[in-house]
Amino acid sequence: MAHTLDEILAAAERSVETALDRDMRICAVPSPTYGEGERAEFVASIFRDLGYEPEIDDISNVYARRGNKHGKVVLVLAHIDTVFPAGTPIDVRRDDEFLYGPGIGDNASNVSGMLTALQILDELEAETDVDIIAVATVGEEGLGNLRGARRAVERYRDQVGAVVVLDGRVGRITNTAVGSIRWKVTVSGAGGHSFGAFGIPSAIHGLGRIIAAIADIEVPADPKTTFNVGVIEGGTSVNTIAPSASMIVDMRSVDAGELDKLAAQVRQFIEEKPGDGVTSEIELLGERPAGGRSQDDPLVVLAAEGCRWLGYDPEFQAASTDMNIPVSFDIPAVCIGTSKGERGHTVHEHVHIAPFKDGLAQVTRLFLDATSWVATGQGKF
Repeated sequence: MAHTLDEILAAAERSVETALDRDMRICAVPSPTYGEGERAEFVASIFRDLGYEPEIDDISNVYARRGNKHGKVVLVLAHIDTVFPAGTPIDVRRDDEFLYGPGIGDNASNVSGMLTALQILDELEAETDVDIIAVATVGEEGLGNLRGARRAVERYRDQVGAVVVLDGRVGRITNTAVGSIRWKVTVSGAGGHSFGAFGIPSAIHGLGRIIAAIADIEVPADPKTTFNVGVIEGGTSVNTIAPSASMIVDMRSVDAGELDKLAAQVRQFIEEKPGDGVTSEIELLGERPAGGRSQDDPLVVLAAEGCRWLGYDPEFQAASTDMNIPVSFDIPAVCIGTSKGERGHTVHEHVHIAPFKDGLAQVTRLFLDATSWVATGQGKF
């Protein structure tokens, strides 16, 4: 059954209150990275209410399939984890302009957008040209290392024709994946009394020399490449030569070669700078692949057409999202958003209500365009 863009927009407008309510209810369920089980069960219950038969895997990814063609598929990913640790108070509320709550935008609004767009397709009785497999993924934030997206993409790798990721804001298109490498570096030594054993190398001093060397690294602005030492720990008292000290270092780039080059330089400093009498050790905490799709990529073009249809001048950006994984497998992928969030990654996070209509319409249209493109090589509209 064919549908016009006006029909999609009207259906999206009718569905706004449903999406808002769903967003708030999803946000209210705690979902720290590596503790997503409760929210996974809740999202699965919504899938069941919509008539789907969801599956929850052993890491708490939630899968639901729309269609039964059993050929190529479009994979839709929206992460359910948040940056907030267990026990964080979750106060979810709304007023005339905003929804409020920690994680209400990143990424509850986009999980709601995924569910509601599927509901819109069902209400319109829209048959897609290939099946959609919707996945509520885990492990996108922090040190989750995109394990949910990786599991989903690897599971369907031989069938996936395209991947649509929902994360971010309406009008913005992520087509470049920011890669990252995260290490915990530990420097160790004998330690001792600060006066009586003076002269014994301090792990803290050794770690400081590494950090100072990293701070002086020159990295390119284009392709954008960055580094940061975000956490340091060590020592036992003011008058103890530290036997151990550690740091967590984050290295990022939009270019895989530049990221590898930076990591090699940092590794050299870790091995050479601490000095005699101490040792250094690297523990890999996370690694996300870099890459991207050009603005001329057909799937990216379809996403941009959807933005322009709604009156947005598409803003192309680089970010670290679930999209990193399909891009690393050279699978066509793009990332868009359902609403517009503010103060993300804080307990004061909120999302604008007004853009939800456009966001739902854009997501629904891209589902149809992406499935048509995978099947025929061109969009639906």
